[in-house]
Amino acid sequence: MRFYTLLLICLLSALHPLSTGAGQLLTITDNSGRTTSFNKPFTRIISLYSAHTENLCRLGAADQIIGISTSDDYPSSILDKKRFSYREDPEKFIGAHPDLVLVRPMIERSYPQFIKKLEKAGIKVISLQPGSVAELFDYWKTLGILAGKTEQAEKMTLSFQAGLKKIQDALIPIPADSRPKVYFESIHRKMKTFSPTSIAMYVLDQAGGINIATDAIQVRKTNIADYGKERILKHAAEIDIFLAQNGRMNPVTRQSIFDEPGFIAIKAVKENNVYLIKESLVSRPTFRILEGVEKLNGIFFPENIQ
Repeated sequence: MRFYTLLLICLLSALHPLSTGAGQLLTITDNSGRTTSFNKPFTRIISLYSAHTENLCRLGAADQIIGISTSDDYPSSILDKKRFSYREDPEKFIGAHPDLVLVRPMIERSYPQFIKKLEKAGIKVISLQPGSVAELFDYWKTLGILAGKTEQAEKMTLSFQAGLKKIQDALIPIPADSRPKVYFESIHRKMKTFSPTSIAMYVLDQAGGINIATDAIQVRKTNIADYGKERILKHAAEIDIFLAQNGRMNPVTRQSIFDEPGFIAIKAVKENNVYLIKESLVSRPTFRILEGVEKLNGIFFPENIQ
């Protein structure tokens, strides 16, 4: 999947290539193919995706956010900001005088007229969302550039990588045949799992689990994949751990998994190895996916917890 690229036109060659100092023009091509040029950080940002909001706050740009989406729930310090929805009249946005509205591709596809009205009013709109883990760090870097927080974005990446390495080092002595086979549910009522390149499967892998649903079929270009009860039950005797994300997308409970007709045949269900993990820790492209890796690692290898 093509991701946004950064084109830097340096008018002052002495500047750091990722700085946003006066006199340097930066041009970003986002997920939609739209190009946006600017020569100073944005300071009046409306964020319409919870990951954008969370990452900007992590970068120290909370004061530059003047509005958040109706679904934002983290961090708590930002929740008193004015709420905006792409389903509302664009005039509400225009009246707030933002210098940038951050969206994601889903909004772009579903509400193109909303985007056009904002742009017609002279508001810059940028659509970002990493399509895979390989694009995660570039996504953080791009947010850092937009907010003038490039050094913070670099530190955030290095801190994440250091935390991940610590977990990976602890996994080295554990052979593959000693690692749990896991079915990771994304949407219970539709019997869906995650696509192989999704952040959730990255979290599962980095935590030391083995995905049992490697033959899952990705739904369009999303992080979700079709599976179905028949194929789940086909692997019933192999599933050591039944894992489900829990949140708005999948408001499931452990009991509903135990009560699902036919699931009693699943090894993990019979042995009470059914676990829930917050969607925000495994499906949202933020620093907190490291927390998700840590939590799953503790579930998979409880004997290693110190």
